[in-house]
Amino acid sequence: MNAVGATSAVDDFAQSQNGLSGAVCCFHCGLPVPESGNWNAKIKGLMRPMCCPGCQAVAQSIVDSGFGDYYQTRIGYSATADQQTLIPPELALYDSEENSEQFGGQKEFGEATFSIEGIRCAACVWLIERRMARLPGMRSADMNVATGRLSACWNRAVCKPSDILRTLREIGYVAYPFDAARYGEQLELARKKLFRRMFIAGLSMMQVMMYALPIYMASDGTMDADMTNLMRWAGLLLTLPAIGYAAQPFFIGAWINLKSHMLGMDVPVALGISAAFIGSVLATFKGQGDVYFDSITMFIFLLLCSRYLELGARRKAASALDNLQHALPASALRMAGYPAFRETELVAAGKLVSGDVILVKPGEANAADGVILEGDTAFDLSMLTGESRAQRMTIGANVPGGAVNVTQPVVLRVTQSTGESTLSVLMSLIERAGQGKPKIALWADRAAAWFVAVLLLFSVSVFIVWHFLDPSRAWPIAIAVLVVSCPCALSLATPTVLAAATNRLLRQGILVVQPHVLETLNQATHIIFDKTGTLTVGKPVLSHIEALAAIPSKQCLRVAASLAASSKHPLSEALVTAAAEDDSISGMDLFCGDIRHIAGQGLDGLMDGKRYRIGSLAFVQELAGSDFAPPNVPGFVSIYLGTENVLLARFDLADSLRADASWIVRYFQDKGKTVILLSGDHQSVTQHVADELGITTALGQNLPDQKLNYVQNLQRDGGIVAMVGDGINDAAVLSAADVSFAMGSGTALAQIHADCVLLSGQLTSLAVLNDTASKTLTVIRQNLFWATLYNLIAIPAAALGLLNPWMSGVGMSLSSVVVVLNALRLQRLPRHINYPTPTTSPKGR
Repeated sequence: MNAVGATSAVDDFAQSQNGLSGAVCCFHCGLPVPESGNWNAKIKGLMRPMCCPGCQAVAQSIVDSGFGDYYQTRIGYSATADQQTLIPPELALYDSEENSEQFGGQKEFGEATFSIEGIRCAACVWLIERRMARLPGMRSADMNVATGRLSACWNRAVCKPSDILRTLREIGYVAYPFDAARYGEQLELARKKLFRRMFIAGLSMMQVMMYALPIYMASDGTMDADMTNLMRWAGLLLTLPAIGYAAQPFFIGAWINLKSHMLGMDVPVALGISAAFIGSVLATFKGQGDVYFDSITMFIFLLLCSRYLELGARRKAASALDNLQHALPASALRMAGYPAFRETELVAAGKLVSGDVILVKPGEANAADGVILEGDTAFDLSMLTGESRAQRMTIGANVPGGAVNVTQPVVLRVTQSTGESTLSVLMSLIERAGQGKPKIALWADRAAAWFVAVLLLFSVSVFIVWHFLDPSRAWPIAIAVLVVSCPCALSLATPTVLAAATNRLLRQGILVVQPHVLETLNQATHIIFDKTGTLTVGKPVLSHIEALAAIPSKQCLRVAASLAASSKHPLSEALVTAAAEDDSISGMDLFCGDIRHIAGQGLDGLMDGKRYRIGSLAFVQELAGSDFAPPNVPGFVSIYLGTENVLLARFDLADSLRADASWIVRYFQDKGKTVILLSGDHQSVTQHVADELGITTALGQNLPDQKLNYVQNLQRDGGIVAMVGDGINDAAVLSAADVSFAMGSGTALAQIHADCVLLSGQLTSLAVLNDTASKTLTVIRQNLFWATLYNLIAIPAAALGLLNPWMSGVGMSLSSVVVVLNALRLQRLPRHINYPTPTTSPKGR
């Protein structure tokens, strides 16, 4: 079938009906075309009849969007234009059930991250967020100018993904659901296109300057009028490629802004270029007056250079996520018959489920979280934790998905599917990162939005004033005012810095999830630490069992381990591990039912018809009814086991301090911050840890609601609280703190409610983060100060006639370059802090 004249079966039927009835049907919807109608759309090289302007607009939109093949493959007519409302069929595919998973599955609210092409400044962000807010069913929409991503949440009953994509297209932005590979391709395509424009502008600039220079150097009478006119015409012709091609993004952006009733930074740029070009063209035709072809080409070239640098910063901001995206392999070697058979089959990583056994060869990445069944090797966890040294692992070790096997092949049993693996959860957290904006960024956005409107009014006023003072200078001075202003420096001052800082921190094993972390940590007055799993290693070991009744201690351990097996608390895991390592108890678990977890107190369950409790003494005594007086055992955590009217045993467990705990406490104390230890453990144990670390305020035996009340009381007294916990049992207090940090671990990532995750599991990461926060805020203030100072000096200078258009163009472009280059300095922060021994003060670093 001929490609140009190709039609679908439904079109062939329509043509046959036309021949029988004499009526002409609309090629889009199939309705009769009125005799008086004269609407057509060019599809595959042929003019097709349309029944109304609506169908004409829809058909033309489908073809212009590159979806002309739709008319060859359709099996029925489209709905009328009123029903289609300009939605290309490819966009409607995003509403199908097959694609619903990437937008939140079957939940009431859908949520996703979209990549937006064509983002230029804070005005674009303002326009997109404002338009999204007006979309029915939209709950939230946050645009990140640095990464070009829109994070949206919507009511699935009212709003569809296609509505979001269509609305963005209506205001001039191409959008698609975020995909790291496609996003990287789009950035590379944008870089190449921008480089071509920059090359053409630079070539035009050099050639125009070659013809403009003799005019500048000529003194009166040394160059006749004909030669001057020839130079001007040559400048005009050489400027056309810069105006028609290189400057196209500015004109398109300005048109989109004006069409959307929004004054973005492209508006003054486009007006300045247009005014200078029109004035120069008129002067060239008249043969008298000033021309600014050299200023125009230089301005376009320098501004494109600054945007090229900005795009490079955005690419670096996205690089960490791109690396993680490729860290999980697409396939795995599954051993379906293990252990009887050792044959492997290649399966898609997405098909792995809990319980599958896989073989991981040296040099391969683990496709899902798992436990080593066979082998002894080292894994590279740098993608997950920022730790560059490979970690030795053997049988029984938990290996997160994305870890790279370095030495020997190992056999693993999958514990979490690929979609629920540590790396997948980490990637979802990263995609959430940067959705909002800190206060300082919101201020910059508002300032940039108002800046353009004030600038345009000021330019008109300057033109009117100079028209009365010196009409010959009014036009060039007004152009200089438009060109010299730099709203883009204001809009880039904050997001570029934050993108550089968060990207660098992620490479160091620190994931900043919420936008206010760097700003708030720098202002924090109180640093509150949880104990277990935060200041301590979090893996206590059973040291001693004290039988308190006639039942032997091993039998008590058997009962306690059976009851604790349902809990992931470190103390419970210590009892289960101790029972598993005792050959006389291992494999003899009792059946435990009706288990209840009481937060901060313990566990309650039935075994052999009897109710048992394990946990704090007060909790167990409610059931056991004993008046037992607990001994004071410094440095140990004691938990108790009891049944009805009988207190059975005391288990003493010890947990070692982290090697860097003492150092980080002194670090924050030297910074003038109040350090507090807030724990649910017994007061004596909490105080013992505090004494070892030099913490003056230690509060033990605090339940989750008591921790929450304590933090809220500090906040009511004017304190700014930073909370550091393990992210498992402290969800409420982590959410309530002004800024919160969770120690990263493979099993806890999915339960994290913190604003920042210390993936490295090192407390020294807090020092890295605090130092980075201080440097980041310094750079942001420098950028805002520079952008404000530049505009306060340059705009009045241009208005007074002290700057001509080419000098203004240089100043405006260099202002943006300075802001971007200053932000990229954060990429050079040291990767690690080498902390001293715990006995040394951090001042000696």
